[in-house]
Amino acid sequence: MNRSGGLAEVRRIGRRAEALVRRARRSHRLAFAALLLSALVGSACSLSWPSRVPASLLVVPLLIGGMLLRFRQLVALTLITLACGSYVVMSGPSELPKTGFILVLGVVGWIVITSAKVRSQLGVPGTRGESMLMELRDTLTAQGELPDLPSGWRAEAAIRSAGGSTFSGDFVVSTTRDDVLEVALVDVSGKGIDAGTRALLLSGAFGGLLGVVPVEEFLPSANRYMRRQDWDDDFATVVHVAVHLKTGDFDVRTAGHPPAIQFDAWSGRWQTRDSHGPLLGLVESPEFEVNHGQLKPGDALFLYSDGMVETPRRDIGRGTDRLAGHAERLVAQGFQGGAAELVEAAGGPADDSAIVIIHRTAHG
Repeated sequence: MNRSGGLAEVRRIGRRAEALVRRARRSHRLAFAALLLSALVGSACSLSWPSRVPASLLVVPLLIGGMLLRFRQLVALTLITLACGSYVVMSGPSELPKTGFILVLGVVGWIVITSAKVRSQLGVPGTRGESMLMELRDTLTAQGELPDLPSGWRAEAAIRSAGGSTFSGDFVVSTTRDDVLEVALVDVSGKGIDAGTRALLLSGAFGGLLGVVPVEEFLPSANRYMRRQDWDDDFATVVHVAVHLKTGDFDVRTAGHPPAIQFDAWSGRWQTRDSHGPLLGLVESPEFEVNHGQLKPGDALFLYSDGMVETPRRDIGRGTDRLAGHAERLVAQGFQGGAAELVEAAGGPADDSAIVIIHRTAHG
């Protein structure tokens, strides 16, 4: 009983602390006043009880201020804290190190101010910039989730960024409309964090186009959008598929992207679905070929980025055969969980890797 009461008290304290932090983030003046007061009180306590309250405690308001305050408020807090700390140390016993402490406090203040100046260029104080990046990352991840499909169909996707970054130049957008599943796997030029900002921009734009424009107009519309961005040498490759969920008929179109591959459950063979088209963003009025096919019960269609099949020592053709070889081992399990396994087994560590599997199960 006492233990449960103690846990409840800890939770209440934790909730109050979180509420105080949120309020401090919203009210920068309140945070500045509280931190300034804590610096002054800490200085007074260190003067009164130097053996019990060390002057190094003044570093704490600086670090907290770097997370909560605006740039000008942080500069004011740093100067006042540095002045108070210098006075406290110079007034202390002669055997205590003085120059070293003032130097360390000044270096800490300089680091905090430099970091805050970089964040202030974004127009967001404290840690809001990092929070915004996390929200954008979560948005990109949420947009890559495939829609729920009717009985007899299953689809899954997996993406791994180069270097272990949470941002990737590969992304997936998808939607269902009138019993038609549309999926586009996009590979933005660059990799990892370098391509993450363009991937965030394009994921919102391409996700808005998908399911709104006719299937045959998706790639031309996406190309026109990229042309309007007026990027110098940046481009994107796309593989776009539209699958009719009642008949299994599908259309594949690519824009400078590796072709889709289809597994035929009746023959056990793998077939490349070639459809040629130029890279997005480079040509004014491109034409995109279409490859028609059908997914019968048990068949599967694989969309993948070049990071899954291409390396400096291996061309796309050999890489596609290698990917099909890895996927062959997943036939017995109905390709369930196969996307994550294939990214780990076939994805190159030096490039972003992504794959989408659309499987028409043998038993609906």
